[in-house]
Amino acid sequence: MSDDKPAEKSARSIFLGNCDFIAGVQDIDQMDEIEFPEGLPEIGFVGRSNVGKSSLINALTNRNALARVSHTPGRTQQLNFFNLGNRLMMVDMPGYGFAKVSKGMRKAWDHLIFTYLRGRPALRCVFVLVDSRHGMKDSDVEVMTMLDKAGVSYRVVLTKTDKAEDLDAIKASVTEALKKRAAAFPVIYATSSETGDGIEELRQAALDSVSG
Repeated sequence: MSDDKPAEKSARSIFLGNCDFIAGVQDIDQMDEIEFPEGLPEIGFVGRSNVGKSSLINALTNRNALARVSHTPGRTQQLNFFNLGNRLMMVDMPGYGFAKVSKGMRKAWDHLIFTYLRGRPALRCVFVLVDSRHGMKDSDVEVMTMLDKAGVSYRVVLTKTDKAEDLDAIKASVTEALKKRAAAFPVIYATSSETGDGIEELRQAALDSVSG
C-alpha cells in the first residue's frame, strides 16, 4: 500500500498525466490570436540561460523531451504553453542573461518575457530558477524586482543541487534575500533533475500555488 498523501498523489497525477503543447509564442501580439483553454491558471518557469530549466521541466513531467535540453544557452526562444490535464497551464519561458545570441534577439526575448509577466491575468505564480552552484545573479535580481513591482507571486527554485559545493550557504543567502521581497514566497525549493531530489516537493508547490 502506498504511503503517499492524497495531495501528493494529485500533484503527481497532474504532472505525469496528459500534457499537450498548446502554442509557442515569439511575439506578445500573438497571444490574442491563440485560443487558450478557458479558465486554466498558469504557472511560469523562468531563469538564466543554462540554469537547467528544460531539464527540470522534463523531470517534473517525467518526459525526456517535453522541453528541449541543450548545452548551448538560449535554446528556448519563445513562450511555450503546455496544458496539464486541463488542470493548469505550464509556461516554459526563454532564458535571460548570457545567451549567445544577438543583442537584438536578446532584447526581443526580454521584452517578450517582461511583457508577459506584467500583463497576464491567468498567471498565478512564477517559479524563478537559480543555479545553486552560483546563487543569485544581477539578472535574477532584476526579474524578481520586476515581479515585486508587478505584484506577481513567485517562488525560487534552486537547480543542480547535486553539483553545488556549498548548498547550505546558497540556501541561507537566497532565503535572506527573499525576506526583503514583497511578492516572494518565503520557502525555496532545492532540486536536482539528475537525482530527482526535490522534484516531488516542487510538483506539490506548483499545485499549491494555483489552489489558494
